[in-house]
Amino acid sequence: MELPVINHPDYVAKINDDNKFPIKKFGALADYLLENRVVKKFYIPEACSLETMKTSHSLEYINHIKNKTLDQKLQKKIGFPINNSVVKRSFVATGGTVLASKLALDSKLACNTAGGSHHATFNCGAGYCVFNDVAVAANYLKKKGYAKKILIVDLDVHQGNGNSEIFKNDPDIFTFSMHCASNYPAKKSKSDIDVGLKENMEDEEYLNILNRNLKILNDNMYDFVFYIAGVDIHFQDRLGKLNITDDGINKRDQIVIDNFFTKNIPLCGVLGGGYNKSFEKLIELHSMLHRNCSNYFS
Repeated sequence: MELPVINHPDYVAKINDDNKFPIKKFGALADYLLENRVVKKFYIPEACSLETMKTSHSLEYINHIKNKTLDQKLQKKIGFPINNSVVKRSFVATGGTVLASKLALDSKLACNTAGGSHHATFNCGAGYCVFNDVAVAANYLKKKGYAKKILIVDLDVHQGNGNSEIFKNDPDIFTFSMHCASNYPAKKSKSDIDVGLKENMEDEEYLNILNRNLKILNDNMYDFVFYIAGVDIHFQDRLGKLNITDDGINKRDQIVIDNFFTKNIPLCGVLGGGYNKSFEKLIELHSMLHRNCSNYFS
């Protein structure tokens, strides 16, 4: 058996070349995973259906994206132009996380090569996030009866405010966010557990805090876990403010994946943020999620 990994050519949308978001990373990561034989082939997702999408977003907002009628001010808040390519990408990448979550139910581990758009809330997008793919997939699993208790482990450097907003009144979906306290968003929402880290934190302290919190999370029983494996905690990240090394990120992924795999809890891994000064390093760091998951299938 091979690790199920999801990718689609439409993950690379057409945006301005001067945009800070490294949109080409999704295609480059797919090439890297194939070239390094981390995967042999990808599962190809379909666009997320309207029915599935509206479990987590308002119909009005979905239609504004679909019809490209979103107010310019709200487009600026997202950071992408809402053009045909971005619209297609937003629906397909969300469908990718839904597909990965379904495949993880059988294989125990599955990964999307996109996803982790955790700043999108019920009524709007923000911070390079159009739709909240993890929220959509979590609600999909719950609605279908595939999972009753779901945990979101968000280790992106930025707080997962979209998830905490969407699930603030849902006792069945537990949100955990461990992020740089002084980083975006300026106004934090309230997750079930928030761990705000000080700037310039290094590997040892970071991993100790993670291990302590995993012990707390392990006190509860979950049917399913979403892992947002943002690599913007890296010391060379343009938007990060933390000092985590390559080895620190690799160990972090190993700790999280192993913690749930050994308990037989299905885990869906998604990319999260990454804005490294070196594009090649960014791809290498993002690949660690898939490499570490694939080790359980060798």
